[in-house]
Formats: sequence, structure tokens, C-alpha cells
Amino acid sequence: LTVACAALMLTLTACGQAAAEELGVTVLGQHPHDELAFTQGLLLAAGYLYESTGLVGRSSLRQVDLATGEVIRLRSVPPPHFAEGLELVGNELLQLTWQSGVLFRYDLATFELVGEQRYQGEGWGLCYDGEAVWMTDGSATLFKRDPASFEVLSSVQVLLDGKPLPRLNELECVDGEVYANVWQTDMIVRIDPTTGQVTATIDAAGLLTEAERRDADVLNGIAHDDGTDTFLVTGKHWPALFRVRFVPAD
Repeated sequence: LTVACAALMLTLTACGQAAAEELGVTVLGQHPHDELAFTQGLLLAAGYLYESTGLVGRSSLRQVDLATGEVIRLRSVPPPHFAEGLELVGNELLQLTWQSGVLFRYDLATFELVGEQRYQGEGWGLCYDGEAVWMTDGSATLFKRDPASFEVLSSVQVLLDGKPLPRLNELECVDGEVYANVWQTDMIVRIDPTTGQVTATIDAAGLLTEAERRDADVLNGIAHDDGTDTFLVTGKHWPALFRVRFVPAD
């Protein structure tokens, strides 16, 4: 069995699990991005970019003009909170906090705080698949939560080549799959949330120039543009946000 499994490694991993597809990025364009923004959560809705930024004392919720990078509206998140992932559910923006265990709910139109809920553990990334929200806590686990009560419905361990993949961070739900940044890397992964299997690894290295890299932090932030079926990706303290497609690696 071990020999047979090794012979199939080009197409199969873990003796029966399909190997993750290897993808890269094609850059279609770029938009300005506030270099002071420590990007934690990112989404696109009705032509505007919504962004959650972190760090204690500098955390915020923002509405941004995609074309110019201008911050149209900003709501500060006060200490001791360190803001994290962000998602839109109906007319509410849901914002995680890193270690406070608090979920903030804001009205999309006014940015007014309309509710708070508690959860256990750390908050990292968040996305909505149309029925449930998926959350990360920095581990290799995806948590499926009720969008109204925020109670955990189920969880799944994320596996790459049969091994747990930790440090799952910012999320984007697209067509029944979950895309995740892997913290402190230039890799994005595509996950089947029903099985936890990584179905694709995406190498997003090389988006910034060497000079831009010196003042920037890690890749973080994925938003899907339904209208063009493209993705917007950026990072913490990045000067640009890139419009890309994920394509087969060379």
C-alpha cells in the first residue's frame, strides 16, 4: 500500500486525496491603498471596498473608494480591541477582534454599532457563504457559525497533503469554497469547507517591488469581485491593492 501510494503522488496525496492544484496570479491592474492601513479584513460591496484594520489604538472600520484609495468613512475601534476579520451579512458588517472575544455588528449604511456578541478564543478571518459564516482563529481549523447567533455549528480541520495547515488568516467565500491567506507567507489556499481539503495553493509572491517590500508587512486581504470574477489582494501597510486572476502555475 505504501509503495502504491508513493507511485500516485503526482496526482494523489494521502492515499486517496486529490493533490492540491498549483496556481499563480496574473495581475490585471492595481489601485491605491493606504500604507498606514494594517489590513485585517477586506470585502467588496456595491462598488466600494470595506476594510478592517488592526493594531491596538489604530484599529478601524473603513469604507474606501476603490479607484482612488480615498477613505470615505472611518469608524475607530477603541482600545483594548485589536480589530480583525470583516464580513457583510445582509445589511450588517461583522467585525472580529483578535483577543477580546468580541464580535462587533455595524449598520452598513451608517456604520453605527448595532450589536456585540462574545465568542471563545481568538478571532482572525471571517467570510459568509450565503448561509453560514466561516471563521479562523490562527489554527488549522475552520469554524462554521450561525450568522445571527454566532454560535459554532461545526468545525473542520484544514489539510494540505494530508497534514494540518495552521495560521489560516483572512478569508473569502466564493462559490462554495473558502480562500484563505496563510499568515506570514505569500500563499493563498483554496479550501473545500465540507472536507477541509486544500484544493489549490496560490503563489502570490512578487506583487510588490523590492523597494515597496521594505516598508510593507505581510500579504493579507482577499476580496472577490463578482461582477468581473476577479480577486483584489493586498497586505498590511501595502501601497497598492492588486486586481488579479488565479491561473495555473508555469
